[in-house]
Amino acid sequence: MFITFREKSIIELIVRTSGKHTVHSLSSYLDVSARTIQRDLKSVGKMLKQFDLTVERTGDEGLFVAGPNEQVYRLIQNLITVSPADETPEERKLKLLVILLHEGPFFKMQVLAGQLGISTATLTAYLDDVTDWLRKFSIELSRTRGVGVEVNGGEANKRHALGGYILAYFYEEMVESLYFLQQGKNQEEEILGYFSPQYLVVVDQLVDQKINKEQTRLADSDYIGLVVYSCLALQRTEAGFLLEPKNKKEVSSDNEYRLMENVCTELSGRFSIGLTAADAHFLAVILKGSKVQAADLAYYDSVLLGRMIKNLIRDVSAQLHVNLIDDFSLYQGLLAHMGPSIFRLNQKLESFNPLTDEIRRKYPVLFMAVKQGLENEFTDLDFSPDETAFIVLHFGSALLMNEEKVRIDVVVICPTGIGTSKMLASRIQKELPEINSVEVLSINDFQSAHFQDYDLVISTIRLPVTEVDYIMVSPLLSDRDIGYIESYLQNNVGKITGKKQYLHAGNPGETMLANSRPDVQTVLREIKEVQGSMDAILANFKVLNKHPATDHWEVLEEVIESATVDGLITDTASALNELKEREKKGGLGIPDTNMALFHCRDDSIQKLVFQIIHLDDPLLVKGMDGEDMQMKNLLLMLAPTMLTGREQEILSLISTSLIESDISMMIFSSSNEKVIRQKLEDIFLDYLQNKLIKE
Repeated sequence: MFITFREKSIIELIVRTSGKHTVHSLSSYLDVSARTIQRDLKSVGKMLKQFDLTVERTGDEGLFVAGPNEQVYRLIQNLITVSPADETPEERKLKLLVILLHEGPFFKMQVLAGQLGISTATLTAYLDDVTDWLRKFSIELSRTRGVGVEVNGGEANKRHALGGYILAYFYEEMVESLYFLQQGKNQEEEILGYFSPQYLVVVDQLVDQKINKEQTRLADSDYIGLVVYSCLALQRTEAGFLLEPKNKKEVSSDNEYRLMENVCTELSGRFSIGLTAADAHFLAVILKGSKVQAADLAYYDSVLLGRMIKNLIRDVSAQLHVNLIDDFSLYQGLLAHMGPSIFRLNQKLESFNPLTDEIRRKYPVLFMAVKQGLENEFTDLDFSPDETAFIVLHFGSALLMNEEKVRIDVVVICPTGIGTSKMLASRIQKELPEINSVEVLSINDFQSAHFQDYDLVISTIRLPVTEVDYIMVSPLLSDRDIGYIESYLQNNVGKITGKKQYLHAGNPGETMLANSRPDVQTVLREIKEVQGSMDAILANFKVLNKHPATDHWEVLEEVIESATVDGLITDTASALNELKEREKKGGLGIPDTNMALFHCRDDSIQKLVFQIIHLDDPLLVKGMDGEDMQMKNLLLMLAPTMLTGREQEILSLISTSLIESDISMMIFSSSNEKVIRQKLEDIFLDYLQNKLIKE
């Protein structure tokens, strides 16, 4: 029986205390993360099957071994005689993958077993698991008696397979290694027995500078993923494993490709390794499939996806008998998440969610409702359980956010992604009524944070610091985690209230009543924002008729210049450039209509603008589905770079209403200014009556 020291300790602790230990208490006792314990429990579960035993949970998450007493006794006897190994099966399988993908394509079984220091029987079991993993990436691993093991597959698929395995099973180890490297701690040994520390340091710096800071903020899991795949590209290329050259037509000209081309050029110069256009394209696909933390950047980006997300929210709301249809934060978060998610599904990119099993177990009804909604709306896509679980977190966050508000400032260090962070923050606010605000920081922001500004620091991973007191919790916040937080707050009330006025003076009952109502100043400010947004759109709205033009840029240039004369724009060239950059990211024509929605945000834009240009003769533009189409109506939507949540919501109202029904499509493509203006007024009036006033 192959077993690690940690796995043996877990079994012994569970058997000895039956039902007393939880995942979190084990992680505290063994000084590892809860996610590491979850991973080890899967290996323990497989091991216990040999004894007809299973690991079960009590109602309060306590772990115990279920099965006949004689089998438990047999298990204990085996544990006494077995010698634990330092390496986990996953670590040995990673070594096996590296050998297979770097030293192939042919191997003798005995040679492989000798390299890994295991028996041929154990190697056979490992090869079964590795074969299943590689098959997901269209890589064939075959075993022939007398010949040995053979690996066949494309280079891009091999990089995806190796990178995916590292992110699925060693994500936390990568986070910790990068943190220590960022702190300047030299590491001579290869990270995970594979990555060069020197390469990792430079790749991390470049990705942070050129992607995270200058362009768009990636979710931490995707940031780590991009670093891993970039380092893989360096080391695979250096070892002579090259990607097939791309045709010029296949090489993207979009923003992601240009960003990764810059990164590859700099890496090639630093290490004298010839990264190619194919490497830049490979990494651009990874970047394009990444989730961004700034959800507000995508609020009206895709009319088609926006409609499908609205339908998904409506479907899930109907199934659960709740009303999330007007939850703009949920809509906005899903819009930011699902664009990259759909891209990953279409590219057959593996997406790993370490919380999938726990989410399905804790929220089975919500999981089923979201899964059904996805199947109903996205009929041509197959959402995996991992992708579905990410979306469940967005809905779970929205359901919890609709509940009570609270009173103490907390910061959460949570590197697992957008939805998980929001879910944890919402759970904290729901379960702990004394907490007033919860801010989420990524692992990258952790180093520069001022923790004295917060009353409590909570983390979902071990933090490599000693000067900061923090509580480590599960990303889904178990009952035991809540108990730890309550105990900490109770023991530190004096410390917390000493820094600030904890409650307003006056009658406690009146104070509580005031806390239950929205702040009047906030409500007045939001009413003013909504009024200003609607006033600006209606005041600047017009339908223009244009005579024949050579292309749509000629039309746009004329309209932008006119808006500049009207004082709506201060820099014509800057606004036009932003529109061109937006078009490079993807088509703007709305399929099955004669409309295209051109839009951008820029510092030169002073007011919200929505105008429609009706063309006498149609012009050819690229549609949102990638196909060329004829455009008769050019819809122009412009906004300043900085927008409030309410302003974003007003613009989203317009974009999602464009194709909400056949009547809407007829109105917006009619070129009748009076009818379109009336439609806009109806949309705004409905919002004021059914959304703003009710809130």
